[in-house]
Amino acid sequence: MSSMAERSMGLGLRALGRLAGSDVVDRLGMRKPAEKVLYRATRDGFKAVGAANRTFKAINGNGKPKRLPNATSTGLFDLTPTEEQQMLQESFKAFGAEQLRPAALRADGAAAAPAELLSAGGELGLTMLGVPEELGGAVSERSSVTAVLAAEALAHGDMGLAVALLAPAGVASALALWGDGDQQATYLPAFVEEEAPAAAAFALQEPRALFDPFTVETTARRERDEFVLDGVKSLVPLAERAELLLVAARLEGHGPVLFLVESAARGVLVKASPGMGVRAAATGDVLLEGVRLPARSLLGDGDPAVYAAAVRRARLAWCALACGTARAVLDYVIPHVNERVAFGEPISNRQSVAFTVSDIGIELEGMRLATLRAAARLDAGKDAAREIAIARALCSEKGAWIGSSGVQLLGGHGYVKEHPVERWYRDLRAVGVAEGALLV
Repeated sequence: MSSMAERSMGLGLRALGRLAGSDVVDRLGMRKPAEKVLYRATRDGFKAVGAANRTFKAINGNGKPKRLPNATSTGLFDLTPTEEQQMLQESFKAFGAEQLRPAALRADGAAAAPAELLSAGGELGLTMLGVPEELGGAVSERSSVTAVLAAEALAHGDMGLAVALLAPAGVASALALWGDGDQQATYLPAFVEEEAPAAAAFALQEPRALFDPFTVETTARRERDEFVLDGVKSLVPLAERAELLLVAARLEGHGPVLFLVESAARGVLVKASPGMGVRAAATGDVLLEGVRLPARSLLGDGDPAVYAAAVRRARLAWCALACGTARAVLDYVIPHVNERVAFGEPISNRQSVAFTVSDIGIELEGMRLATLRAAARLDAGKDAAREIAIARALCSEKGAWIGSSGVQLLGGHGYVKEHPVERWYRDLRAVGVAEGALLV
């Protein structure tokens, strides 16, 4: 329950908002004072990132950037995992079951991932999956299918914790895909450290209804050899811990682009802002207040194709998370409906219950097929925009339905935190609204 002070602050902010939008302010000549008061009230609660203690020293890469080749294709449409992919999938699924699932309830309540779990994720080598071997990575070729299988396996344990673990890997992948030689040399070594890899996240979302990632309101302008960023980002995982952010902004006279922003930079402020779901990801708002960045901070030379690819890969990552969490729902409700007895027989004998469970399985297979197909097209170097759009539409709609159906199948048990289905339902609702955060 919110305190009286919090309620009063909320009422005050609403009143200030109405005042700032009123014509009366202009007639009284009080526009600038009113805007200043509103700005101070909005800024309240933000603070500098205290946990970010890593210093990135600009390094000359001395050459072309290192790129991973796409996974070898046979030319046949075959989504059967390779031995290496199957081994990784089983390893991540075991980690999710043994480490993430037991910690999920407490992490959801605290709206933060335990530090020891984040360290364990670093030891798993998650941030190395998209990094070239020459730069300390773990694989010889890039595979979005492998990344999808890894995200799905971790989300089977818990989606919120999976987001916290995978967000840094997404930024590392972006650097491997589109970073130049200097950017890779400066930042990627911090992601392949075994003990304490860098905390990072893709900051794309903004706090407004019907957000469109291709019309961002965070702005960037050129001033001589620097860029200056202003705006607010929301639902940024690990916001209070992040040392590096991949920030989407609208460059004046150009369009939306991506910047590498060190959280230690002056003008970067954060505050916790946990949502309805994926609470363990410790999401927060990031305020960019006249943040000055060197020219080398622009990712991919501002190419619109790079920005579009990052948005689509992020959406595909959320599809992978949805598939893993939906599988967790199915695996949980099947034994429940077989063991729960009502009127002298298991409730799975009831046609409505059996059909609902069957429909969950059918929709889940559709979600997985669409997601893996899109990932396979990326690996083949083909345009996957259409396939990613289909996967996202399926996963956002059917994922939410699977979460809701899981709650209903458990009856009253589905509504209480003693059973994880209510948390999975809240997490699955995020898939249709979340943008950015991580990518495959």
